[in-house]
Amino acid sequence: MIEELRIAGLGVIDEATVAFAPGLTVLTGETGAGKTMILTGLALARGARPDSGSVRAGAGQADVDSVWRVPRDSPLVARLDESGVSVDVDDDGVSVILSRVVSEGGRSRAFAGGRSVPAALLGDIADALVAVHGQADQLLLRDPRHQRDLLDLFAGEPVGLAIERYRHALSAWRGVVTELRDLTDHRQEREREAALLRHGIDEIAAIEPVPGEDAALKAQASVLAHATDLVEAVGLAHEALSADERGAAAAVAEAHRALERARALDPAVGEFAGQLDDLAEALSTLAAELAQYAGELDADPARLEEIEQRRQAISQLKRRYGPELDDVLAWWQSAEQSVASADDIDARLAALRDQEAVLRDDVLDGARALTALRSAAAGAFSDAVTAELRDLAMPDAVLTVQVDSTENPDRFTDAGADDVELLLVPHPGAQGRALGKGASGGELSRIMLAIEAVLAGRSGVPTLVFDEVDAGIGGKVAVEIGRRLARLARAAQVIVVTHLPQVAAFADRHVVVAKGTDGHITSASVAAVEGEDRVRELVRMLSGLEDSASGAEHAEELLALAAEERVP
Repeated sequence: MIEELRIAGLGVIDEATVAFAPGLTVLTGETGAGKTMILTGLALARGARPDSGSVRAGAGQADVDSVWRVPRDSPLVARLDESGVSVDVDDDGVSVILSRVVSEGGRSRAFAGGRSVPAALLGDIADALVAVHGQADQLLLRDPRHQRDLLDLFAGEPVGLAIERYRHALSAWRGVVTELRDLTDHRQEREREAALLRHGIDEIAAIEPVPGEDAALKAQASVLAHATDLVEAVGLAHEALSADERGAAAAVAEAHRALERARALDPAVGEFAGQLDDLAEALSTLAAELAQYAGELDADPARLEEIEQRRQAISQLKRRYGPELDDVLAWWQSAEQSVASADDIDARLAALRDQEAVLRDDVLDGARALTALRSAAAGAFSDAVTAELRDLAMPDAVLTVQVDSTENPDRFTDAGADDVELLLVPHPGAQGRALGKGASGGELSRIMLAIEAVLAGRSGVPTLVFDEVDAGIGGKVAVEIGRRLARLARAAQVIVVTHLPQVAAFADRHVVVAKGTDGHITSASVAAVEGEDRVRELVRMLSGLEDSASGAEHAEELLALAAEERVP
């Protein structure tokens, strides 16, 4: 619920604080006093688009701060935490401040918990806190899609779960339908593409390269091109190691014989002799490997030409499908998969058609289940709203709910197969009229209030605001509207802007917006009234004469009638 709204520099309001309470709060005052600015301030705190013209002349900017309280176990608390919004936590609940600053140029800044946030986030948070009903909502009430949403809200969790299952099935079915349509529409294109891919596949397959082959062939070509020089160099190295008199092997052997003689004088010298043995073995092994390498060198020009030809063939593949050999191999693999898919298109189409048929049945089953739940709820919703209308001076009126469905899944929407329309039968024997075509503004106000009374506590929104819900209404109807608003306030915090004393009398808190002027600047003041002040305001609303004795008696009578409503 909203606890407080602080406004500065907005329209006729220089500075004002409105304290709200649980139950029913009414805002009254003469026309032009500034009641609209209270709702404008609330709208800004809810993230609405700002109007630079609403900034008070000379103020420079308009500031709005709203203080909201929610239970500690509210899902909104977790959402605020995820968004990094600071809150105040105590034993009674959680408080959060939503603020807005609007400059004379129309630029605005939004704040939640003292932290700058996008206005859209402010709106998302506020949507979970308050619902505002005004003339725009009367227009919304004429929309069959909104009427369907109202029926679903009345039907409750079973419909919510059914919609979730239905949408899951619908998404899966639409995905397969899209794939099937795409495959069918582009079949010839894919077959032409596959023909082109086959040419490339055949070209690569004729060469049949392997990973790293281009680098290996380059190394082989280099070796073959310098085979003569390599044989000469390796031969010299072999000779240096193994020649009998000049080679390293002869020197090691001579050193070994010297150490053998020294060992007779000092056995410790034997360790050095052992190391020479290892060195002699290593030299022998290296000489043998050099001889083998020299013997395997192939200086055959035909072999070199063969390698160069293959290198050229691989280079051509790299230019066409590369730039690197790994890219060529990747293209080859991908092309083969695409061709295999194209070759398997008939089998794929058949499988998709089978899958589409199964999923279509799932969608139909889900839509039918949803239709059944809506149809079952329609009668109860109609009876409940009709009962409320009888108490709102529409004793002969009947609100019926018409649910029309289609069996064609191509016409299904995310909301199902149903078109829902609310019809008003104004009196017995009359034809039902669509709300969008036959209901007057006063009737729509009462229907909207009746629906809110029926849905009380189901929407999960803790605060309801009504603006001009009493437009075009008076007398006994006004009393019943006040009574219904008071009853609605037992399930939610209700805030009403009204011109009717019959409605204002039912308030738990009565706030008056008054306009004054110093001869130069017009300002509005906002104050809660009680006792004699409240009676005086009701008298003003009744007759326009604040000191009317008969008006005071009438006001006291209204307050007594409202007090009876509060008695358990």
